[in-house]
Amino acid sequence: MSTSIIRSALFVPATRPERIAKALATGADRVIVDLEDAVQENLKEQARNNLESFLSENPEARILVRVNAPDHWAHGADLDLCQHHAGVIGILLPKAESAAQVKTAAGCKKPIWPIIESAKGLSALTEIAGTVGVERLSFGSLDLGLDMNLTVGSPAAEAILSHARYAVLLATRVAGLAPALDGVFPSIQDTTGLLGAVQFARDMGFGGALCIHPSQVAIIHQALKPSLEELNWAQRIIQAARSGEGVFVLDGQMVDAPVIGRAQSIMARAT
Repeated sequence: MSTSIIRSALFVPATRPERIAKALATGADRVIVDLEDAVQENLKEQARNNLESFLSENPEARILVRVNAPDHWAHGADLDLCQHHAGVIGILLPKAESAAQVKTAAGCKKPIWPIIESAKGLSALTEIAGTVGVERLSFGSLDLGLDMNLTVGSPAAEAILSHARYAVLLATRVAGLAPALDGVFPSIQDTTGLLGAVQFARDMGFGGALCIHPSQVAIIHQALKPSLEELNWAQRIIQAARSGEGVFVLDGQMVDAPVIGRAQSIMARAT
């Protein structure tokens, strides 16, 4: 499992290769060059050629690539490109719906981030998460909502999506994967909404979120940071734990291994 802390993963379309370097300079923890949803069908080959040129001209760059879905005609060529460039350090596999699809992508010898964004993907979560080569899961709430005929923004839809998020988190934990990433927040101008959405995902246990605009990166990072109150509490717990006592009392409350673990997790989010 990767030990890297990934809070933000920023998409940039391969049809706009001049934006890739700019995306790498945004401070996003990872940049994902997109060959799938952001690329029109008649521009798939051009987009892949753009990415090929960028990687050849910028051998120091390190990116992830969202390839086209397993049943798309461009899928094999996308994987071939990824396999032959050291600058590709991971593959986002959209519409992941079976362990067999993941195994095919993992043949590139790159870490795989399956995107769970369909009912079939949810039903196969255990097998997908347990496939060799998978590093972390990501959640595609928009596509899942479409696939399951949810009414976007309704309380009912949010209830279903919360259940789906729980399934992703459970599969992540059972398979020992790196923390999962929540899906994109589509309203670029709604910074308050993005902050709340990422904080909600954080409190559920997600490690970060996918994003579609450079302006969202700093907000995601802000949302994932612990508050000063949380930091002060965690620091006091960790300091007191250095006494070596397995169980102790601080401020009238019992502190044991799970509480210390929570404090350590909060401190990790502060870096």
